[in-house]
Parts: sequence; structure tokens; C-alpha cells
Amino acid sequence: MEKSTKPKAEKPDGEREVLERIAAMPDPYRVMGGRLHAIIRSNAPSLVPKVWYGMPGYAKDGKVVCFFRSGEKFKERYMTLGFNDSANLDDGVMWPIAFALKELTAEEEEKIAALVKKAVGYDKASRLAISSP
Repeated sequence: MEKSTKPKAEKPDGEREVLERIAAMPDPYRVMGGRLHAIIRSNAPSLVPKVWYGMPGYAKDGKVVCFFRSGEKFKERYMTLGFNDSANLDDGVMWPIAFALKELTAEEEEKIAALVKKAVGYDKASRLAISSP
């Protein structure tokens, strides 16, 4: 049996593709996207970056756990950080899975880091209380 001489298709470079999507975002989403990427990568290094429905996403075992999108994507007035059903955020019978972001302060960055850790199971012992103002 002869081996195929076709070149193998290269695996997509998820990190590069996600960074390209972030770089293409208009301000202030580009800056916020860069910060979100850094927070997610540093707090959940096991998540693999990938473009998911045109948005930066971060997957575990092939399933996207979290993602974000600029407000421009759906003409919203805020950026959205979202979590899918593979995220370990369950809290009773109802819990939030998406968050609107108008800016990122140190307080929001801390909350996001804790959510990401919880989503991938790094923070099972502690509970994060996200309250609305």
C-alpha cells in the first residue's frame, strides 16, 4: 500500500488565531480582550485557545468552557464574557453564565479570575459570590 504524498493539513494555531481576533477588535474592546485573554490563560493554563463562532474561546477536552465577544459583534453597548455548560459554575438551580463588561478594573479582573478557576475546577473548595450592585 502506497502512502499518500499529500501534505498533511496543519493543525490550526488556536493561540495565534485568538490573538488575531482580539487584535482586530476596535477599542476599547481590543484592550479588554487582551486583558481577558491574559486572565484566562494565567488562571486556567489547561484551557486551549480556539476561535469559536468567530469569537475567542477557551476549550477543555475539545469543549469550549468560556468565550468573549466585543460589543461590535452584535451591536451591543458592552463586551460579553460567557461560559458554556461545560463550565463548573453550577450553584443551586440557577446561576449566571454571561457577564456584560463596560470596563475592566482590578475588582472585575479578580472576579473573572475566580470564575475561570471555578469553571475549570481549580477552585472547587471556595464559593464565589457574584452580586449585582
